[in-house]
Amino acid sequence: MSLDKNNSQYSKIAKLFHWGFVLLFIYGVVKQVDDINQLEDNIFFRFEIIFAITFLLLLLIRFVYMKTTQNTSIPEDTPKIQKIIAKIVHNGMYILLGGTVFSGLLIGFLYWLGIKNGFLIGVVITVHELIINILYFFIIAHIIAAIYHRLKKDGVWSSMVPFFKENRFK
Repeated sequence: MSLDKNNSQYSKIAKLFHWGFVLLFIYGVVKQVDDINQLEDNIFFRFEIIFAITFLLLLLIRFVYMKTTQNTSIPEDTPKIQKIIAKIVHNGMYILLGGTVFSGLLIGFLYWLGIKNGFLIGVVITVHELIINILYFFIIAHIIAAIYHRLKKDGVWSSMVPFFKENRFK
């Protein structure tokens, strides 16, 4: 059976959003704030705010685009529990990415207000770190699921990944 009949192919825009966010996320992790006192540097602080707002805006655009124009590439005969887990992971990543940005912006806002240490900012930093750690778990689950689908050769991998394409026929 042809993979094209079994699965949808994501658009070039969807693939650009997906892989663009991979790069943006990696960049965000590499350039992350290691010490809250780095926010004393006004140029750094402004850049962090602009990056966060831009990331959030692109995330919202991506979410709307994907939900309104794209169909899942998961085959119809996939077990219901697997479809539910896939939906939880995908939607969870959107929520966690947004939560990372919002909590980071809240840290920046509190710091800007002069609340640079103490209980309140400590709680917000802890929540921010917790969100990021849960996000890492979801990303790992997403990658493992992609590899699973690659090994299963059901077309899911090839619908989004531009390398190690599956065979055209099962």
